[in-house]
Amino acid sequence: MSVLDSFGALVGSIIAALVMLVFAILSFFVTVFIVDAGAGVAGFDPSADFVVLSASLLAAGAITAGSSPMSGLGAE
Repeated sequence: MSVLDSFGALVGSIIAALVMLVFAILSFFVTVFIVDAGAGVAGFDPSADFVVLSASLLAAGAITAGSSPMSGLGAE
């Protein structure tokens, strides 16, 4: 039974990784929209590469901060 348990854990880990990847992609798309809309409100017209760069930095920072062990300290 330990082989089946290990296989189940492997499948669960793969599914969790895929779900996390989907959420990361969705958060990136939302961040691109927010950066583009914010630049439009501010009157800027940045090129697409700067919008993607700033959105990727913001999304990476948010994902890193959310997975940090320090994020659980605020609940105490």
